Amino acid sequence: MVRVNSVHPGAVDNDMLHNQALYHLLLPDHPGDITREEIEPVFQRLNALPIPWVESVDISNAVLFFSSDDARYITGASLPVDAGQLVK
Repeated sequence: MVRVNSVHPGAVDNDMLHNQALYHLLLPDHPGDITREEIEPVFQRLNALPIPWVESVDISNAVLFFSSDDARYITGASLPVDAGQLVK
């Protein structure tokens, strides 16, 4: 009764995403510091859904579902939680 599933997060609203080094990779011609408001449209264009990034709680909820009795017969599933980034 071993289940093996995986959750594949897209861009998650955290410090790994929100830093000047990554911002400048996405907007290389921008002078100076880039704000969250300036980078938001760039991330939103990467997703199929009209949001720039998912929240940490969205990833936690997917993991919680896989570990719950509601998913007791699900195995071998890959669940992208990425606002449609993978399909775009």
